Amino acid sequence: MRDGDEFAAFTPAVLLDGAQVGRLTVRAASVRGDSHNWEGSCRQDAMVVTRVGPPEAEFLLLAIADGVGSAKYSHTGSHLVVRQAALHLDQEAESIHAALTTQDEGELRGLANKAIARAVTELSAGQDYATTLHVLLVPTDARIRERVVFSVGDGGLFVLREGRWEQGNPVDDGSLLDTRTEALPHAYRSVKAKLLRTEPGEVLLLGTDGITNPLTQKDPEFAQRLANAWGGPEVPSLSDFLWQAQTRAKSYDDDRTVICVWEKPE
Repeated sequence: MRDGDEFAAFTPAVLLDGAQVGRLTVRAASVRGDSHNWEGSCRQDAMVVTRVGPPEAEFLLLAIADGVGSAKYSHTGSHLVVRQAALHLDQEAESIHAALTTQDEGELRGLANKAIARAVTELSAGQDYATTLHVLLVPTDARIRERVVFSVGDGGLFVLREGRWEQGNPVDDGSLLDTRTEALPHAYRSVKAKLLRTEPGEVLLLGTDGITNPLTQKDPEFAQRLANAWGGPEVPSLSDFLWQAQTRAKSYDDDRTVICVWEKPE
């Protein structure tokens, strides 16, 4: 604390959250990685689980961010950006809902860029920040089957379908910076957006690269253990989810943040 970084001093090593909204159940955990434990540094990942929008255009909003270690105050930036993104996306909820129901990805991309640009301006000027950001919006109206993903940087969305993990991230259209360097507030050009249709029984996983890298790089044992844990008939309790989220993956020791969504069939 005496180095002046009070935020780091009071950042918990583990954050656990959950929600039940109609037929949707959420489990969320953010855990400090072994590398940061060894260094004595704080958790640089951040997450938000909340509801946005009025009743007629309500969303479950899930957001994660991974502070880039090369920037001195990335741990602060990641926590600020998930909250500011939620606040500004709440202001655009009715427009996002309208674009979602008409499946207008171009409009959704424009709304996302507007909201995230405004969120970035809320970050303290002059601070050394660099952070990824991924947001998943799930309508609370079960009749709407589309979800929308907004992304900047690595990490992102996976869908568990029939026991297998499938990537659900927006595709780079070629106009963006390389995702290895893409980060807010400066090293990005625009927010990627994607519409995703899911069905009850499928599991959505939003995660930072501490969990998505082992899945992306096809660690069969790691991927199968999580599929078995989270693809069963019962949603895990908060304590079980935290334990499962800490499943070891060889050579991966970064912070790990993961939010999963289950939808109960009718």
